Amino acid sequence: MSSARQTTLQHEQSEFGAARAAEKAACEKQNAQAALTVAGHALDAEDCAFLLKMLGLDASAETE
Repeated sequence: MSSARQTTLQHEQSEFGAARAAEKAACEKQNAQAALTVAGHALDAEDCAFLLKMLGLDASAETE
């Protein structure tokens, strides 16, 4: 394999990795915001815990 092709593959892989990391961070932020919204509309702590579990959200997630 030529060095030009090797460099291109490494560049593409690093771009893909960066895109995956950005997508993961955005998903975590969105899930944290959703958990806050659920908490704000829940009737009480038990209702909040039930809704978060049902939706697969993590109550300990933090928003920026």
